[in-house]
Amino acid sequence: MPAQPPLRVIQWATGAVGGYALHSVISRPEFDLVGVLVYDPGKVGLDAGGLVGLPETGVLCVDDVDRVMATEADCVLHMPLPAAYFGGDYAADLQTVCALLASGKNVITTTGFIYPQVYGQAVVAQLESACRAGGTSVYGTGINPGFMSDLLPLALTGLSTRLDHIYVRESSDYLGHPSRQIVMDLIGFGRSPKDYATAVRPFRAVQRALFSESVQLVAEALGVGLDEVEESDEFELAAEEFEITAGVIAPGTVCASRWVFSGLVRGRPFMTVECVYKSDAAKVRRWPEPGFAIHIEGRPQLMLKIDEVSHGLAGAAAHAVNSIASVCAAPPGIRTLLDLPLATGRGATRLP
Repeated sequence: MPAQPPLRVIQWATGAVGGYALHSVISRPEFDLVGVLVYDPGKVGLDAGGLVGLPETGVLCVDDVDRVMATEADCVLHMPLPAAYFGGDYAADLQTVCALLASGKNVITTTGFIYPQVYGQAVVAQLESACRAGGTSVYGTGINPGFMSDLLPLALTGLSTRLDHIYVRESSDYLGHPSRQIVMDLIGFGRSPKDYATAVRPFRAVQRALFSESVQLVAEALGVGLDEVEESDEFELAAEEFEITAGVIAPGTVCASRWVFSGLVRGRPFMTVECVYKSDAAKVRRWPEPGFAIHIEGRPQLMLKIDEVSHGLAGAAAHAVNSIASVCAAPPGIRTLLDLPLATGRGATRLP
């Protein structure tokens, strides 16, 4: 049997997550990088390999959306920050994703789309129409949501004879995160309480949307109809000045935040996702230390702890890259983790 040709891949955005994905695509022989879209003018014209510390590929970074849309490819790794962070809304990313799908390219995105059904039949119909036009599939994933708050809890429930409550906690340390735009501008670290309340609104909207998708997906998979997904958040102020990679945290400014998303049935939580973000875990003692935890309450009681994910952004990128083959092979339409085979590290192994 002849060897399968490499899958042609476009990298859409090369930020904190996209850079890791681009490195992986270039490094693996089962993929052929055919295009890179960048948002930073300083990256335009650079070779994609040099951008991520690899030998030159001959593929230059561009900021021309029409040129990328016209490039033939099997899959696009769509990894910009959600448009809603910048005053836009879900519709902006939806329009881009639909255009890519209709042009004949499968799309894997980290901007949401974990479970688009949350947004109603009109959004579903728009995505499905684009998929039919292009004979393509769309899949939303990442590390959380996309893995920790949906795939892993669902896997654990396979051991249950009774399910009462699902609890997922993520606690993240942003000490070394390189992006000031994400850490300071969006999450709001380093802002006064008054400024934080205003500045965090776009981030709050995106968080609510993302985790509503994740919680609704898990509930749907388990045959549970949620009445609503409730969100609450709070923050902690720094007692002293300290520096992180993204900037300086001054005394009296926000240094950590805690978000809770609860899927409710008759006023009672069925699934709860708690997200704790710390500018520097060594400086913020309140709330749990970095890591992930999953509790399944019922019979039997189950608890899974992951003490550390050393490079969470790399994990988010890897989960998308490791899904390329299955998404390209899937029937056209909206795909979720319920439709696809388990994404594994096949192809990423490095043996002596």
